[in-house]
Amino acid sequence: MYLLVALADVLQIHPSDFDKSSARAVEDLINSKYADKVIYKVGLCVGFHSIIKSSEGLIGHGDGMVNVNVDFRLIVYRPFKGEIIHGVITHSNPTAGIHLSQDFFEDIVVPPETMFENTTWGKDDEAFIWTTNENEYFFDLAEGCLFRVEEEQWTDMSPQAKSPGGQFIVEDAKTEGEVKKTPYLVRGSMMLSGLGPTLWWSGDQAEDGEDGA
Repeated sequence: MYLLVALADVLQIHPSDFDKSSARAVEDLINSKYADKVIYKVGLCVGFHSIIKSSEGLIGHGDGMVNVNVDFRLIVYRPFKGEIIHGVITHSNPTAGIHLSQDFFEDIVVPPETMFENTTWGKDDEAFIWTTNENEYFFDLAEGCLFRVEEEQWTDMSPQAKSPGGQFIVEDAKTEGEVKKTPYLVRGSMMLSGLGPTLWWSGDQAEDGEDGA
């Protein structure tokens, strides 16, 4: 789920940061520039890890900024295909499917076609319902779930990207019919025994669920 990724960048240290040590100033700049941001085809940056190497600082003309070439490592969130991870249902709709959150990352969707067989949309309940052995199991809001990672989808959101490669539009499950773009989307499935709301697989419900999986 988490990777170490090496990057290189030219950082500008402002005179107001000259009271910091060089390493501290560089670390703060890297975190402010990259933390909690998606790097295209790399993943969601969680934070700074370490400096590999850095150059001597060069003072720019006119602004007093010190320019430093830095090679560094970042901690990146990027789950791999087939990984089983935990999320919480934030909202659902019959077209887009179930949207989940991991607190720090919310662009996770399980489409209807990757749910258990005999799963249908309950309009009155505004939730998906898995029917098996004459029992109904609900994908309720705020329910903790296990899902399997099936695919990742990327959209280049940078200003210089004239024609974003692989542009995916995700239906906004809060307002049906509206769409939004997301730089990094994880698509999952809930089609195997043990997946779906964890409450299903505890106690007596586990036996019923396994028979119908």
